[in-house]
Order: sequence, then structure tokens, then C-alpha cells
Amino acid sequence: MKISFKKTYKFAIKSAFYISLFSTGFVVLLVAIMFASSYEQLWWFGIIFSVILFLFSFLVLQYRVERFIYRRVKKIYDDVSLLESSTLINQPITTDMETLTREVKKFATDKKLEIELLQVREEYRRDFLGNVSHELKTPLFTVQGYISTLLDGAMEDKLIRKKYLRRAEKGVERLIYIVEDLDMITKLEAGDLNLEYSEFDIYELIQNVFDLLEMKAEKKNISLTFDNSSALPNYVRGDRDRIQQVIENLIVNSIKYGKENGATEVSVVNLTKKKVLVRVSDNGGGIEKQHLPRLFERFYRVNKSGSREEGGSGLGLAIVKHIIEAHKEKIYVESDFGVGSEFSFTLERPNFKKKLG
Repeated sequence: MKISFKKTYKFAIKSAFYISLFSTGFVVLLVAIMFASSYEQLWWFGIIFSVILFLFSFLVLQYRVERFIYRRVKKIYDDVSLLESSTLINQPITTDMETLTREVKKFATDKKLEIELLQVREEYRRDFLGNVSHELKTPLFTVQGYISTLLDGAMEDKLIRKKYLRRAEKGVERLIYIVEDLDMITKLEAGDLNLEYSEFDIYELIQNVFDLLEMKAEKKNISLTFDNSSALPNYVRGDRDRIQQVIENLIVNSIKYGKENGATEVSVVNLTKKKVLVRVSDNGGGIEKQHLPRLFERFYRVNKSGSREEGGSGLGLAIVKHIIEAHKEKIYVESDFGVGSEFSFTLERPNFKKKLG
């Protein structure tokens, strides 16, 4: 540790001045009484005596007090250095108590924030590991149960064998789905998933998603509607496959948590010349306000029992958030409990007008 003083002379100067003033006055008075010297001699004697006494007092006070403080301050720095504080170790030792107090206070504040951040990360890590374990455990036990039943003798019955193998296959498919989503979200968070930008018609993309999910929506008698008042294409810029995945995940989510005989509506709003807003709204059960801040966390489920019965990896909304943020865009959610929810996100429009074919 580099040792250098930030010297503070204010205390020593004031103290030496007070000592010199008092001592000079006292000595001059004493000399005047004892020797009855002339006024001019007393004056010069007082000045010389005062200057010598001031310098002597200043040097003694500055050295003694500085060394006294330094020894104690050095101990504070040594104790702090055990905590490997880069903010204090790399700085010269100061005997200015105001500076020291400020540095130690800043150090304590930084450490408090660091501890709080570590606590949050540790809690998040525990939740994440617990959720991953639970999500993988359910399909694994399902597959294991069906296979064990078959090995215990049910394999001889062709109907049971076929039915159980199909159910085991569904469990394996869910495992693969979870692992693939985990792999994708890991790449998105690490920035390893390269986006392939292109200009495409957002209206056409939404209609493609509707065609893919039409049968899924019919199982709950949920109508899929697209509010498109214009017959002309509306071009946006982004990774077409990833944006399709975003819209697909949001619509699947609305179907999964939507009410039977309900509706899911998608609309596109031209915000500015450079931005469009894509909205996916439903009239399902809605989401309570306390859940909204954590809605895009991995494996976070509002209704844990019901949502697991519906299947899925529990990573859909987390993937949506990361894809939109990878495009440097924003995603929003609004919900009224018991009324419905609306998810919306922005997309960039091309800088040129597309030629219509």
C-alpha cells in the first residue's frame, strides 16, 4: 500500500497561533514587571519570541498530531484492505478525517449495495434451480412411470403398450421442448444468437401465425381476430423467424390462460414513421398487479398448478422479452384482473418505401 499524507495544517496553525499569542503576552508582561524594560525593547522581544514559539509549536503539533492520527487511520486502512476494497487500497492514506469519513462511508454504501445484489442473485439462483428441477422432474417421472409399467408386464397388451408409448413420447417431447427453450434463452442472454434482419410484411406474418394456431384455439372455442383495416402490406424490419416466435408465444399464452368461448385479438398501430406497435389482447382472467413485475422471469407462473397442466416450458414470456430486447425494442404488458390482458411491443419500420408487387 502506498503511504503518503494529505497534510492538513489548519489545526496546527490555529493551535500554534493561540499558544504563541498567550505565551508571548504572558512573557512580555512578566518581563515588563521584572525588568521594567523600555516599550521598544519589549516590542521587539515579543515579536521574536512569538515567531520562535509559533514555529516550534506548529512543528511539534503538526508532527505529533499527524503521527497520532496516522497510526489509527493506518489501522483502519489495514482492516479495510482485508475486504479487498479497490476504492481504498489503491488510494494513498489520508489523515484528513473529513476525506477519510467520506471514503469509508462510500465504501460502506458500495458494500451494502453489493451484498444486496448478491442476495438477490442468490435468491434468483435458488428459484431458477428449483424451477428447472421441477419442470424437468415432471415429464421425467411421467416417462419413467409408463416405461416401468410396460416392463412390469403391460407390454404384452398391444393396446396398453401403444397408448403408454405414445404418452411416454409426449413426455420426451416436452423434455426436448424445455431443453431447446433453455438453450435459446441462454444464447439470447449471452448475445450468441445472431439476428438475421430483413424487411417483411407484419400483416402476412400475423396471418401465418393464425393459420398455425387455429386448431389449438378451436379446442377452447377461442376466436382469433386480426384488426387490419388496410388491405396494403405493412413492412417492418427485424428477424422474421424470431418475431414470428414472439407473436406465436403471445397468442399461445392468451389461448392457454384464456376463457373458453373467449377471444384473442391482434392489431398493428403505426406509432410514428419509424415505429409500429403490435398488440395481442384477450378477454381472459387477467393478471393481478403483484405478478406483473415478475411476469417475464424464467419459469415464473401466475397459476402454478393450472399452467403446468396446460404444458409448455414456462419460458415463453422470458424468450419473448429477450428477443424483443435483442432487437433493441420495448415490450409492455397491461392487465385488469378478471377482465383480460394486453401484451404489446414495438418494431422498427424500414427507412425506405417498399415497392408493392
